[in-house]
Amino acid sequence: MLSGWRYRIASATGVICLTIGAVLLANHPTAQLLFTTYVPLFNRLEPTVLTGDSLQLALLLSVAAIAGSLVPLYKPRPRRILDTIFLAQKRVLTGGLVLATLGFFKWSHRLPRATLTMLVGTLLVVIPLWFVWIRRPADEADRAILVGDDLEQIRRITPDVEGHLIGCLCPTYLNGAEIAAENWLDDDAGRYSTSVPDGGATVDHPPADERVLEIGTDAGTIKRLGGLSRLEDVIREYDVDTAVLAFRHADRAEFFGALDACYEHGVAAKVHREFADAVLTSDTGGGPLVDVEIEPWDPQDYVFKRLFDIAFATVGLLVLTPIILGIAIAIKLDDGGSILYEQERTAAFGETFSIYKFRSMIENAESQTGVKISEEDAGGTDPRVTKVGRILRQTHMDEIPQLWSVLVGNMSVVGPRPERPELDADIQIGTGDWHKRWFVKPGLTGLAQVNDVTGYQPKQKLRHDIKYIKKQSFWVDLRIVVRQIWKVLSDMIEAIT
Repeated sequence: MLSGWRYRIASATGVICLTIGAVLLANHPTAQLLFTTYVPLFNRLEPTVLTGDSLQLALLLSVAAIAGSLVPLYKPRPRRILDTIFLAQKRVLTGGLVLATLGFFKWSHRLPRATLTMLVGTLLVVIPLWFVWIRRPADEADRAILVGDDLEQIRRITPDVEGHLIGCLCPTYLNGAEIAAENWLDDDAGRYSTSVPDGGATVDHPPADERVLEIGTDAGTIKRLGGLSRLEDVIREYDVDTAVLAFRHADRAEFFGALDACYEHGVAAKVHREFADAVLTSDTGGGPLVDVEIEPWDPQDYVFKRLFDIAFATVGLLVLTPIILGIAIAIKLDDGGSILYEQERTAAFGETFSIYKFRSMIENAESQTGVKISEEDAGGTDPRVTKVGRILRQTHMDEIPQLWSVLVGNMSVVGPRPERPELDADIQIGTGDWHKRWFVKPGLTGLAQVNDVTGYQPKQKLRHDIKYIKKQSFWVDLRIVVRQIWKVLSDMIEAIT
């Protein structure tokens, strides 16, 4: 299949050619006559055939609108066929809407209604077929690699890999132990060894970046192509189609670095269903390997979510300005300490950022007591909380400064609540699927929060977070926001009364 720049050039060129062809077809006198005669709602229109400058302008505008709307599809992404079709159709409709809007405001640039309708209708069929066709599998078997840090997984998964398995990428230390020296081979398949006086031989330890590993499995042996850092080089060098992930103890950089490399190079990422959680997979087939959902949202959906975040944070900060000033004064009058409390939290894909809250505890509470999770999360009383802070916590007003994090893009209104990196690591050890939360931007509120699940209940919290990741959409976000606002108002009334 096409990949890299060949795919980009072919996909964009095809869209331009198909759009020009669709405009010429829709503008043909015969097509105009048939459409305005036999198609309901259009049978009262007069055929309108564009000529000269009008036709050239129609071609230019159509190519700009349609080709521009399909930009996200010009990169080779590992999408399933139906996903490709639906995304292409959504983008074609967006381009058609742009043309219709342009025609509404600029009469001289307007495409006739019959021409625009035939143009969009034709492209809704041919453009998805074009993207499916150029991503068709080549005649030879898919070229696959294994990527991971778990030797046992690599050995168990190897027999289930379909196509041509090129080799694996893994650290020289797997499962906490260095790979046995007898597995080290040089590039000519001869062992690194030196002779000793009695005629025996000992195995030397070559530098880690020179080692070529051969791992024995039930399906034979596979060659180690290098460490995890060589993933992008191997993808380009061997023109890889599929990367099968076999991670157990990967940190964020390794885990999301592998997925990001697959995404950027149009490589399908798969995991074994035995080691996967359905939240990250498209568990639609019956085979042992399932696809990882590398791109769960269309970029258009991200735009809507981001616009909602900006609008919500802006309105919230403006409306709450008097309350913000009042809280700042109250904190100063209470103990004279700092107004805001800064803390490092984990963001999407393993990044970190600074989060701000109104200070609700005594100054330097954690460093003085060594306690990281408040007893209030477990329903108790935390002596570190100040008088003003207790009210702020009961009414959730200590969270107001996080609207700034939403506004600048570090957080979203809805998403898994961000944890501190050290707590994130502790919870991950006891809750194996915790890293699934890293796939989405952290939020001001989420399903766990509206269901009163706190950090003292990591497994329950994880279930709610994973449920959100699986079901996330703009409308789900709106429902969660409404529930959270109702909850805040209820808690405020209860605190006052």
